[in-house]
Amino acid sequence: MESLKYFELRPSAGGSFSYGWRKMFEKSFLPLLVAVIIVGLLNGPGYGFRGEWSGDDFNGFGLLLLPLALFALAYGFLFMPVIKYGEKKLFLSAMRNEEADLKVMFEGFKTQYLNIVLANLIVVALVTVGFFMLIIPGIIVACRLAFVPYLVMDKELDAMKAVEKSWQMTRGYGWTIFGMAILSFFIFIAGLIVFFVGAIFSVMWIHAAFATLYASVAGEKEDDNPIPILGVNEVEE
Repeated sequence: MESLKYFELRPSAGGSFSYGWRKMFEKSFLPLLVAVIIVGLLNGPGYGFRGEWSGDDFNGFGLLLLPLALFALAYGFLFMPVIKYGEKKLFLSAMRNEEADLKVMFEGFKTQYLNIVLANLIVVALVTVGFFMLIIPGIIVACRLAFVPYLVMDKELDAMKAVEKSWQMTRGYGWTIFGMAILSFFIFIAGLIVFFVGAIFSVMWIHAAFATLYASVAGEKEDDNPIPILGVNEVEE
């Protein structure tokens, strides 16, 4: 007899990485893999430019680089956030056992563009200010605002409401998110060491884990039960 069962998953670092690892190799593996590769390739133009020159060097060559600097800023703040927010929505859908369609990565341009751009600017500004305040406040702010992309894409909240809601949802989970961020760093390094392609799988795993954490916290906040949104169909003997 077929019945609906749910993973008894409370928000935790270990549970998120374990569940994320299992789910990313199921039916949505190929879309998730392609999504990570696309974002990696698109990241290139944004990180490829560095305006490093002094006032004495700002001559004709510097003037030529100025348009490139402006393009890099526009690309980094007006284009890439939409793709990255879409990537997070894609991973969230996969963790919820929903259809993971690559078109989700680009839906933000039509539906949530201004919210995504504003939310990203607000988060970047708050984290930057926090880092100027002896680094630790910046780490705290970054952890507490980790759910902003999911809330914009999943709940369709506007930028400020997403920031406020993320701060509320992550209360009590700051250390969990920080621990996952530290663990993610070592997972990525391990992926590079084992084999360069392993870095792609590392990034997939990290995205899957954070999407799982958001889903589990969202489920717990809504009904204070183990998250039903992560239910899967299983055959019961």
